[in-house]
Amino acid sequence: MTPIQPFSIARLPRIVFGAGTVESVPDEARAFGRRALIVTGAQSFRASPHWQSLIDGLAERSVAWFDIHVEGEPSPDMVDRAVAEFSESDIDVVIAVGGGSALDAGKAIAGLLPHGHSVMEHLEGVGPERPYEGPSVPLIAVPTTAGTGSEATKNAVLSRRGKNGFKKSFRDDALVAQVAIVDPELLATCPPGVIAANGMDAFTQLMESYVSIRANPLTDALAWSGMEAFRDGFFACWEGGDGAQAKAGRSRMAYASLLSGVCLAQTGLGSVHGLASPLGAFFPIPHGLCCGTLVAEASDVNIHALRERQPDSPALEKYARVGEVLAEDLVNVHDRSQGQSALVETLRAWTDRLSLAGLGDYGMKPGDMERVVAGCRGGSMKTNPIVLTDAEVETIVERRL
Repeated sequence: MTPIQPFSIARLPRIVFGAGTVESVPDEARAFGRRALIVTGAQSFRASPHWQSLIDGLAERSVAWFDIHVEGEPSPDMVDRAVAEFSESDIDVVIAVGGGSALDAGKAIAGLLPHGHSVMEHLEGVGPERPYEGPSVPLIAVPTTAGTGSEATKNAVLSRRGKNGFKKSFRDDALVAQVAIVDPELLATCPPGVIAANGMDAFTQLMESYVSIRANPLTDALAWSGMEAFRDGFFACWEGGDGAQAKAGRSRMAYASLLSGVCLAQTGLGSVHGLASPLGAFFPIPHGLCCGTLVAEASDVNIHALRERQPDSPALEKYARVGEVLAEDLVNVHDRSQGQSALVETLRAWTDRLSLAGLGDYGMKPGDMERVVAGCRGGSMKTNPIVLTDAEVETIVERRL
């Protein structure tokens, strides 16, 4: 018997989970003060009955509110404009409601409202990387999709697209939401394409956290629980409807997504997210779709690299275990190698069933390979279970062009 190795767990929000919990947002906001800034996505939440319920609830509690919306992935310029607009408004609490883009924007805005300077001063890898000293305005994070897990993390991912684009994080423990309110029924209005892309992002985050070189027994248990919930709930959630199966699926997917955020905040990720950074910066590829379209081939390349160069890596056993739990109806798994093959086969079958687009559909060409590979060596690649060669990274991308 070997001892459990030391590990640490970063700060997490207070988590409120369950159907109907979105109705508690006004009370949670009032606990922080009387002036709120609401950050949402472009349309879906505002078109739902929950929007009117939120603003009525704030009014009933004498909470004045301001609002902005985020179209697409947030940029540093968008964050800076919002901070300039509201820095003199004495905001007591930021309420971020939406997918990962809205939550990340809300996180960055909340962090900078008390200070007023540009987010570019703190963005990793593109500016002076000035240490963030806080404090942040308290943040309430309310996810309406099941994918990014941003409600549980300390990083706000911001993008600038184009030839010289980037996708980088503003990251600090002080940016973690004070409260994360996870209501599975907010997923009911998500279209199937959004469920597919975001769900595959959540699964990728869970599995990459599980095989990360920084994984520990606590994150392993959480990631495993999340992957089981994903397995049982994803396709029922994707198929939608108002029946008991769909509701159960939404509950499991909201839970899986939440745990994916908890885990990645502790362990880092891997090659899929390493590649998603330059791909999302250079091309208009939605993040979740990028992860979903790459995860099968990235897993296959990782497994073969580990077999060749690190056959004793614990990640090989972990990949096999995931293959066994996901592929129950696909194959009979008798050994570790079969479990690993079953994992890749299952993920490829999901890619086909979900009709996930290839990278070429978003404008990537073979001539772009060099800059994509050069741009993938950031934070997520550093916790991949093995250091991949440039040729191995190219193989992942080529298979999904």
